Amino acid sequence: MLLRNLLTSCFLILFSTVSHASESIVIDFKSADNLLITADTYFSHPIDTTPIIVLFHQAGSSRGEYNEIAPRLNKLGFNCIAVDLRSGEYSRGKDNETAIRASNAGLSTNYADALPDLIAALQYTRKKYNHNKVIAWGSSYSASLALKVAGDYPQLIDGVLAFSPGEYFSHIGKSKTWIRDSAKNIKAPTFITSSKNEVDSWNVIYEAIPTKTKTSFIPATAGRHGSRALWNKYDDSEDYWQAVSKFLNSAKL
Repeated sequence: MLLRNLLTSCFLILFSTVSHASESIVIDFKSADNLLITADTYFSHPIDTTPIIVLFHQAGSSRGEYNEIAPRLNKLGFNCIAVDLRSGEYSRGKDNETAIRASNAGLSTNYADALPDLIAALQYTRKKYNHNKVIAWGSSYSASLALKVAGDYPQLIDGVLAFSPGEYFSHIGKSKTWIRDSAKNIKAPTFITSSKNEVDSWNVIYEAIPTKTKTSFIPATAGRHGSRALWNKYDDSEDYWQAVSKFLNSAKL
């Protein structure tokens, strides 16, 4: 009897763990120039009513940047889509499939070239899940582009989180205020953070955002660049997570 009870308890624990695990499913959709974009969906809540966070990676990276972050966002009550942008390479076991296709097709893959991919991903999410709130989340250069989309296409998003944004585009012919000019039109709740020494890179952008539902987080530690600040291997990652959770709760996203 004791052995049977023990086996039953172990089964229930295993079943509970598996049933709540966040497993990704690969999807594809097209950008404006018909480039096929690859993404991972992390859906662990009802599809029709749960807010969706669309996750964009940093330079040289891929959707694999979020294979630890997305499951935790699931636990906070959100579904997630992690997107491969055409400007990137590899992260945490996953090649950037979109970037590979773009390169094979001879397409330009600088930071600004990825802007249509962000727009396409958000349009795809908004159209397919039109009863859900859609939140844009960017890392490094894609954090900047997420802020730009939030200002230029306010109908696509209900909130935006930007990890280490900046004016990263002047070397490819964009204005030195390209992101700030768009940020002036942001109406959605906005969250910005970075490592401590990067604050000057985004503070003028933050100040340009007119919405009262904006907030920022500056770590007491040195911190990290981009969304990787949330990776468990970093001792101060919980500080970032607390700030993210507070924002998502207070903004009612």
